[in-house]
Amino acid sequence: MTTLPQAWARGWAAAPDAAVLLAGHDRWAAGDVEEQTASRARRLAAFGVVAGDRVVVSAVTTPDLVLAHIALLRLGAVVVPVNPAAAPRELAHVVDVVRPVAAVTDRPDRFAGPDLLVTTPELPLLAGGDPLLDASPPGAAALIVFTSGTTGAPKGAVHTHASLLAGARSLVAAWRWTHEDRLVHALPLFHVHGLGVGLYGSLLAGASVRLLDRFDVDGVLDAVSEPESTLFFGVPTMYDRLLRSSRAGELARLRLLVSGSAPLPAELFARVESVTGTPPLERYGMTETLMLTSNPVDGERRAGTVGLPLPDVEVRLAADGQVEVRGPNVFGGYWEDAQADRAAFADDGWFRTGDAGEWDRDGYLRLVGRFSELIITGGFNVYPREVEDVLRQVPGVTDVAVVGVPDDEWGEVVTAFVVGTAAETELRAAASDGLSPYKRPRAWHRLDALPRNAMGKVERRRLRPA
Repeated sequence: MTTLPQAWARGWAAAPDAAVLLAGHDRWAAGDVEEQTASRARRLAAFGVVAGDRVVVSAVTTPDLVLAHIALLRLGAVVVPVNPAAAPRELAHVVDVVRPVAAVTDRPDRFAGPDLLVTTPELPLLAGGDPLLDASPPGAAALIVFTSGTTGAPKGAVHTHASLLAGARSLVAAWRWTHEDRLVHALPLFHVHGLGVGLYGSLLAGASVRLLDRFDVDGVLDAVSEPESTLFFGVPTMYDRLLRSSRAGELARLRLLVSGSAPLPAELFARVESVTGTPPLERYGMTETLMLTSNPVDGERRAGTVGLPLPDVEVRLAADGQVEVRGPNVFGGYWEDAQADRAAFADDGWFRTGDAGEWDRDGYLRLVGRFSELIITGGFNVYPREVEDVLRQVPGVTDVAVVGVPDDEWGEVVTAFVVGTAAETELRAAASDGLSPYKRPRAWHRLDALPRNAMGKVERRRLRPA
């Protein structure tokens, strides 16, 4: 059995002149990536970093960050990516939990400790080590990714070299990913969407990556206009902003537009298809599982669904409707958190996703909502997504989120936070027409924008009446 670094190294050796990484006017061929990541791994080893050591990686997106990340995986270190915009409390939580030996960061002032090596992504360290590279066994830990924390304290999901390889392989097969593809990459590199999907998948397929340091509408569309570009992966908020540009039609030249990390509203799906002439491909994954399902490349892509199980992934619905999964891509557990592991896995080993789902007649999966977001009002269960989908159809609504607010009489009151110009009378009329009485919001609030995290997920804990 192989690992991602081993598979990458074989690909680089087979086609050393092939483009791998592009940023600005700079280009790194496969041979360059192999040489530079090996050199960086030796520098890290010279300072005592060995296989199994945890290393926090927290910096804005640059080619140096990508090369440092690959070097750490080749060395056998366990990479712990952290949002560079994380609050000091959040960063301290990660450091306390994983006890790293080093931090690769563009903000050295945020890290301190007598036994902690702190360096920048360029790794300006003296060479001297001679480590064995690409030697980690498949079952060794490779990545600890902390959950978003939108519904509780972040937990460190541990992925092995085997689970990372399985996750990337399933996508390469399902999305017909080849060395002829080039991904326009504007996602952050501290989450499995940007890492496990965008970066790892591209490297495994032998494809190239046009790396952008941040999401910018014109920057993305400039990259899309390059003749070699074929793919773009984004979150729904990115697609919404791209479609507001007079240049949005340029997206039509790509062979695949993939959406994930947050639900893609049916209305936005339709807009993407109308502007580009091709329907977006929505898929479903989690920090703990990497990708699970996907709408097909060849075949019908259905709005409101996350498609069919990916190769080697099994999906089932429990008696309560919860989506449960298993497969080689699923993580083995949380870092040093046996209590969380017991809650996360069913007795027969299937992982409980926390998502409520349903199958359509052709086996496409539709996500109804998160059990943690379930509103119980007057004894009735309400999933926010159902209410939000109805309200999004009202002209003038640009964004909406629904939460339950504690109430002495009802237990929780269904409460809507709306962005846009739609009048409350129009919103109430739509709710009356499309929802049972107990699902209709009893309270309405206006916002200029919904609070979202870096991956586009609504931070519902921050939605409270003024």
